[in-house]
Amino acid sequence: MPASGSPAERSTLNVAVVGAGAFGHNHVRVYRELQDAGLPVALVAIVEPDPSRAAALHQQYSVPVYAHAEACLADKSGLRVDAASVCVPTSAHFEVTSALLRAGVDVLVEKPIAATLEQADAMIALAATERRTLQIGHLERFNPAITAVEPHLNYPMFFEVHRLSVFTPRALDVDVVLDLMIHDLDIVLSFARSAIREVRAVGLPILSHKVDIANVRLEFESGAVANFTASRVSTERVRKLRFFQPRQYVSIDYARKDLLVINVDRTDGPNPGAPLSPPPALSFPIPSLAAGLSFQKPAVIPGEPLRLEIESFLATIRHQTRPRVSAEDGRAALALALEINQVIAEHADRAGLDRFHL
Repeated sequence: MPASGSPAERSTLNVAVVGAGAFGHNHVRVYRELQDAGLPVALVAIVEPDPSRAAALHQQYSVPVYAHAEACLADKSGLRVDAASVCVPTSAHFEVTSALLRAGVDVLVEKPIAATLEQADAMIALAATERRTLQIGHLERFNPAITAVEPHLNYPMFFEVHRLSVFTPRALDVDVVLDLMIHDLDIVLSFARSAIREVRAVGLPILSHKVDIANVRLEFESGAVANFTASRVSTERVRKLRFFQPRQYVSIDYARKDLLVINVDRTDGPNPGAPLSPPPALSFPIPSLAAGLSFQKPAVIPGEPLRLEIESFLATIRHQTRPRVSAEDGRAALALALEINQVIAEHADRAGLDRFHL
């Protein structure tokens, strides 16, 4: 059961992980790593309904493993849970997160925040009523390359984003927009800082009953434009974001945590006869540049995004500050993703794409 009083007043935060499957197990690992490193956090419980996985987790981490969150919260043996990561399927986010918030537990819930806007609004209201932290797991916000580029943002106007993955049977309760593209929707929304004027989108189901590949074009009220491609049926794994802003081209490789800025010199015109060599520190090939263009390689501080996300979550609880990715941020990304899905459905009807459904 959660203890009374603010967790910030206690020396150690007791945490649980609800849903320890493919990605939830990483939350378990990180909390234990932080505990073993001597930080004031303790992994005290895991919720995992699969019996064989539950047994393996209990043996590996030597903590109680419960079949359901309700059983964990109802434990009268002296168990105290201050905070929890919710890593269950999206369809269960609302139910599980609401139960934890009502029990006085601060929550980090994986993206998307919920399955519907109504559920998201109810979760936000409940967190406010219970005075609990509700952080959303938009992991790329904590990618070191994203953190490094933020000080360099200067009115970005054109975004090109690609997120491609090899097909796996995980997360098939949602489509590719809510599964993969929502990461990039959240990042671009945080960079563009403008209302959206128009959404155009096309998507197809390929190997599942939901949309597996999608292409989206957004136009913002500011005039900025963003193109997104997301696929979970690719033969390769790609995680890249590129954008143009006044006199700069910025390229980010999420997977490599690489950041490259190409500057346009205001005084030197292009001179194809005088190419510049790329700096040797780059970990990916870059063609030679003409005079008037120069490379900049901002420092990227190494780190595992999930660990940085969890550390931020714990710090937010301790200091009672606004999460780096707030529930409102999560709602905004969900609202846009759902609008995109609606536009995809309307396009499918117009184009007669029934033949692509399994």
